[in-house]
Amino acid sequence: MRIVFMGTPEFAVASLEALLDAGCDIVGVVTAPDKPAGRGQQLSESAVKKFAVANHLKVLQPEKLKDPQFLEELKALRADLQVVVAFRMLPEAVWNMPPRGTINLHASLLPQYRGAAPINWAIINGEKETGVTTFFLKHEIDTGNILFTEKITLFDDFDAGILHDKLMNKGAGLLVKTVKAVESGRYTEQPQEHVAEGVQLKHAPKIFKDDCRVDWNKPVEQVHNLVRGLSPYPTAFTEFNGKTLKIFKAEKELAQPSEAPGSFASDGKTYLKVACTDGYLKLLDVQLEGKKRMGVEEFLRGVRL
Repeated sequence: MRIVFMGTPEFAVASLEALLDAGCDIVGVVTAPDKPAGRGQQLSESAVKKFAVANHLKVLQPEKLKDPQFLEELKALRADLQVVVAFRMLPEAVWNMPPRGTINLHASLLPQYRGAAPINWAIINGEKETGVTTFFLKHEIDTGNILFTEKITLFDDFDAGILHDKLMNKGAGLLVKTVKAVESGRYTEQPQEHVAEGVQLKHAPKIFKDDCRVDWNKPVEQVHNLVRGLSPYPTAFTEFNGKTLKIFKAEKELAQPSEAPGSFASDGKTYLKVACTDGYLKLLDVQLEGKKRMGVEEFLRGVRL
């Protein structure tokens, strides 16, 4: 099959590399336009573009996916199948173009956690299991018929960065399996409506700054899950001495606090913890506004409590 691959960040690179390693015929790669980044505002290429160029693949970088010139260039690639991993929402003129359709890899067990941030929300909500799903695209986002899924167990020491890498690699293997199945015609489609019947669905919307602010009037388990689910990016935060304090890593201490929720407690040398409703969150890895990221002992040497 002639395949066009669409993706932008590092998460998508593993899938593109796996398809190439499996001998798939990638006739084109569609990714985001180069964007200014950093202090010098130099043009920065997406992770997918860098990989595609290094592997001598044809690259398309449309500003708008409905642009007639882009649609003509895409059509000229004569793809049998399109594969989408961590890209933007496609118009029907794009996803409906190839005769075999367009498949998408999503970092959750659909229909749970449809949306832009499934990795973060699975941890924030304290899930014990998540996974990856391949499905055919259709009009509504993340709602097409399921092809294959693969599960992964979530442990308490997982943060969003660890889970991202595990699902990235797990998803790459699942995508190769899916493409081979579509090529051979040996697959069955399962409508998401059947899977969702009688199940309360949880969603994974884009994360905004307000979602990252720690509410200390919650149980320590929930606060710990928020920190894990937002680390290393975009990072949970609170206020400390009138400045923003980002929390990258912490651990739970189940002891009834004598202080009010949100109160800091420390020996000034080895630990810094914050009271929740039913315990403390011990901060291990933090970054104060205007400072570098550091372990809590180093942090305590440079601040006045």
